[in-house]
Amino acid sequence: MPRVLLTLALILVACVGFTACAPVTVLNSLVASDGYVLTPSVPYGTLPRQRLDTYRPSAAEPPGGYPVVVFFYGGSWNRGERADYKFVAAALASRGVLTLVADYRLYPAVRYPEFLEDSAKALAYGLEQARALGGNPQRVFVMGHSAGAYNAAMLALDARWLRPTGHSPAELAGFIGLAGPYDFLPITNPDAKPVFFHPNYPSGTQVFEHVSVAAPKTFLGAARTDDLVDPQRNTVGLYTHLQAVGRPVTMQLYGRVNHMTLAAAFAAPLRWLAPVLDDVVAFINAP
Repeated sequence: MPRVLLTLALILVACVGFTACAPVTVLNSLVASDGYVLTPSVPYGTLPRQRLDTYRPSAAEPPGGYPVVVFFYGGSWNRGERADYKFVAAALASRGVLTLVADYRLYPAVRYPEFLEDSAKALAYGLEQARALGGNPQRVFVMGHSAGAYNAAMLALDARWLRPTGHSPAELAGFIGLAGPYDFLPITNPDAKPVFFHPNYPSGTQVFEHVSVAAPKTFLGAARTDDLVDPQRNTVGLYTHLQAVGRPVTMQLYGRVNHMTLAAAFAAPLRWLAPVLDDVVAFINAP
């Protein structure tokens, strides 16, 4: 890696997780303008937060259409904006994946389960509009990081969220979860406590409770060391549950990254940290 790029990469690594450094702004400013066509602020519902951005690959559409990813970001269900994850979507689109990044309502405007209802509507939009956007409706994946991985996992494993939209998890080609909280009671994160009515948690909130033989093929990625979401309890735990019911599941635990830089490694200057992009695209493209 040239010295100037290495220096930049080290600065970004140091900044990620510290708001004053605005690392997301830096990462997005370095995204190449080619490789994708952006259509911003597409409504998937009637409410202001029910919007998504589409990133259509510039590469020629393959027979049957591009694979499709509907992506949900994290932020403890308290914060986040779809535009902040341009670097993730652009990276996937540059590899030939039609990518939709969706906003959803956040606390304190809503609590569990309203953000799952929004996420289900966004995923339903991806399933219904895949062909019109150049995608393959038979190859739609749901993906998320951190709290967004929880949203994605619940849609993939618990049919009650997609059912009101007229869809089901059986229509999905797969689920991709990065550093997701799948088994997190009792909640210790002060931001997440009111989201799930701590300590009076509703029943059925934990992802692992919904693992069954109907689960789609799954990719689980996490940092080996994560101070926010325990990878052993959550990622390894969900992997074990899926294996126990005989479902196809791939897991990667990465060194050199933490909870935040796991996602940041999608950005070109930080891909040397971990091959997360390569692994996710390989999972998507696998037969």
